[in-house]
Amino acid sequence: MTDSQHHNQKINAICLQLGHWLVKNSQQLVTVESCTGGGIAAAITDIPGSSAWFERGFVTYSNLAKQELVDVPKMLIDQYGAVSEQVANAMAIGGLKNSAATVSLSVTGIAGPDGGSNEKPVGTVCFGRAQGDKIITTTQYFHGDRQAIRNASIIYALEQLVYTTNS
Repeated sequence: MTDSQHHNQKINAICLQLGHWLVKNSQQLVTVESCTGGGIAAAITDIPGSSAWFERGFVTYSNLAKQELVDVPKMLIDQYGAVSEQVANAMAIGGLKNSAATVSLSVTGIAGPDGGSNEKPVGTVCFGRAQGDKIITTTQYFHGDRQAIRNASIIYALEQLVYTTNS
């Protein structure tokens, strides 16, 4: 099995787990993605029947898209940067406000090869998860090339969502 096949198999298994929990609990998911460019939504919609639990996905790659599509305040981006837990939090909340979903997953990061700094190196990725009043944000640091960072971000986001929804 190639690395790509193993990666896809792992993502499919996580998505199936997530979908099962969402359907069982009458929940629907919205994704708000930046550095993954819709990769999480694509992985989810690869699963037959995901329309029962996946409401929509926003690709908010630019700062303007974050502001216009999911109401991230410009002040947050200016103060903390687009790659921050504060912005990931606002993206997750904005996903819920701008959809019919009940669970939101957001991701914003620096996939590289450029764009990093000493404070936020390439591979810095912030995640947000929101369900009702419960909001969780985390930051992870991944290594590798652009695709490796994006793939790691997709897997981490989905795994964390499965973990937090089942706990």
